Amino acid sequence: MGFASMGSWSSQVLGSNFYDKSTKFQSLKENEGVSTNIRCLKYKPCHRRISVCKSELVDFEERTSPNEIRKEIGRCYELINKLGRGVIYLGSSRMGPDHPHYLKAMDLGREVAKVLDCTSWTGAGPGLMDAAVKGAMQAGKPVGGFKIAREAGEWTASNFHPYLSSETYLTCRFFSARKHGLVDAAVRNSSSDRTAVVALPGGIGTLDEMFEILALIQLERIGSKLPVPFLVMNYDAYYQKLLDFIGTCEDWGTVSRGEVSSLWRICNNNSEALAYLTDFYALHSSNGVDQHDMGPDKS
Repeated sequence: MGFASMGSWSSQVLGSNFYDKSTKFQSLKENEGVSTNIRCLKYKPCHRRISVCKSELVDFEERTSPNEIRKEIGRCYELINKLGRGVIYLGSSRMGPDHPHYLKAMDLGREVAKVLDCTSWTGAGPGLMDAAVKGAMQAGKPVGGFKIAREAGEWTASNFHPYLSSETYLTCRFFSARKHGLVDAAVRNSSSDRTAVVALPGGIGTLDEMFEILALIQLERIGSKLPVPFLVMNYDAYYQKLLDFIGTCEDWGTVSRGEVSSLWRICNNNSEALAYLTDFYALHSSNGVDQHDMGPDKS
């Protein structure tokens, strides 16, 4: 499974920007500790001794061990292998059940799960992530998630999820591990894999995930042998100013004309998204039903 560059910004905390040249690591052996001399970020010398062994929990608030992040990424991969790859939903945690985009996202999650017959993956948080999960569950399809310890909603601040089984999601401490999981769940290395990335309306976190995944696709570093469809749900022209900005980038030459539009598909409603995925995976005659005639609430 490729895309070693995933979590590019967040992973830099493990590199030279975090430690200066005086940082020394000893080999970590089974049941042995590791002694580390670390300079504080204020460039004042401070010395800490950290003991690490298999049976000992360590406070990694300062990310003093890359091994903890590696182990968390490994757990993400194990969950994906267990539940299967599928559609990744990115979206706001702030748009609740009373928001019109919540209802649209729930309908989309239900119908996409039916059409592609795959696992639906989210950040397992509230808002539009919650809507997509509920939609997939209404379709009777599996769901999986990578929670983070802090979201906009209060109930995400713990490992607890109000209705998902603990076997279907993982609570991540590190954003880089979470991003690895979200990307790997969309990888297509077999023609039988039906995956996609769906960007629902969202804020800073959603934009961060969108453009990091988009950059991996652009640079062919996502680790997928086969193309992965990337859909942007432009409900009520939510992303129009972002699309205008892409046009400004083209005018200034920071991106080539048509480059970004070739990497994603802008969908103004659920019907457009379903039609695009149906075309992408050539599912027109599946079960004798022309999927182009499907509305967002039709099976």
